[in-house]
Amino acid sequence: MNRRRLLAALAGIGLTGGSFWAARGLSGTGAGALPIRVETIDAAGSESGSATVPTPGRVTVVDLFATWCAPCGEQIGIIDAVRTEYDEVLFVSVTNERLGESLTRADIADWWAENGGAWTVGLNPGSDLMAAFGADGLPYIAITDAAGTVQFEHGGLVDAETLRTELDAVVGNG
Repeated sequence: MNRRRLLAALAGIGLTGGSFWAARGLSGTGAGALPIRVETIDAAGSESGSATVPTPGRVTVVDLFATWCAPCGEQIGIIDAVRTEYDEVLFVSVTNERLGESLTRADIADWWAENGGAWTVGLNPGSDLMAAFGADGLPYIAITDAAGTVQFEHGGLVDAETLRTELDAVVGNG
């Protein structure tokens, strides 16, 4: 890579990171800016439209992911293994990826199906959810109670046992 390309790449990384931190500063950190309305897509277990995240009046598991994130695909499988045990809990996964020539709704739907997703999947290209939760990496999981208060949050992979334990504490099964 020549020097000009290297400098352009570093500037792009700086602008992206700077935009994220600026957005965090505008939205606040933590769950103060929740709930947030996101576009949902037509995919396995999901319909095209919109959703409020977290959903008022429902315990909600929020999974933040990206199609380029290898551990995110693994997290989808873990969530799927747990989700069927909690009928009263709403599960929603949201990507902050921007759609364009290199990524389409169909690409996300295909990735979703390949990784076993079968619940609501949404788009939040402005990273409002990441900023509201204070997430600094992917995958990221949060559990909110019916009032929308964050009861559990975790950056990185969450194993099925931990997810069950945290859900039980919120829904009263523990």
